[in-house]
Amino acid sequence: MAVAGGSGKVHEHADGDAHDHSGHEHAHSHGDPKIYAGYFEDSQVKDRPLGDYAGDWQSVYPYLKDGILDPVWKHKAEKGTSSVEEIRAEYEVGYKTDVDRITIDGDVVTFFKGDQGSKGTYAYDSKEILTYKKGNRGVRFIYKKTKGDVSAPQFIQFSDHGIAPNKADHYHLYWGNDRAALLKEVTNWPTYYPSSLKADEIVSEMKAH
Repeated sequence: MAVAGGSGKVHEHADGDAHDHSGHEHAHSHGDPKIYAGYFEDSQVKDRPLGDYAGDWQSVYPYLKDGILDPVWKHKAEKGTSSVEEIRAEYEVGYKTDVDRITIDGDVVTFFKGDQGSKGTYAYDSKEILTYKKGNRGVRFIYKKTKGDVSAPQFIQFSDHGIAPNKADHYHLYWGNDRAALLKEVTNWPTYYPSSLKADEIVSEMKAH
């Protein structure tokens, strides 16, 4: 079992992708709000196929840079104790990435930087339950490269607030060549939504959280 850091603020991804979701229902299918907030039993955690993340995905970082996500920070500030500026600064670090698009088709994952794609074939490499300072927990579902471009990472780790097989509607992705080091990364969590969603739809999704 791994232990990760984080400040414990309720809105904070650095505390393990865990916002304070316990007080309201979600418009989309996250299932049990307690699980979504990071409170679950080990026995509830099940292996997940890469197919849960299949599709064509866009990074939300460009929307942050363009100011399109500013209404989200305002919404979070109204619900919590941090200022708009503090929240935006945290997510600036969290969302930062130069991989602006990812496609997942079968066991093949392609990372796009502009028009340049880097491709790898990935196999399931188990899961890790992380415990955060706030007391809540999260699960990373891990896949290891079996072949592909040298530039494609050896490991990818998904966090989407789910703990059992279910199609992801967005996810945070950690990637690199050191499996253990990635588990300690809690400040940078590049985040991806379906490429079919328009900017205003992503804003609505985020505000629903």
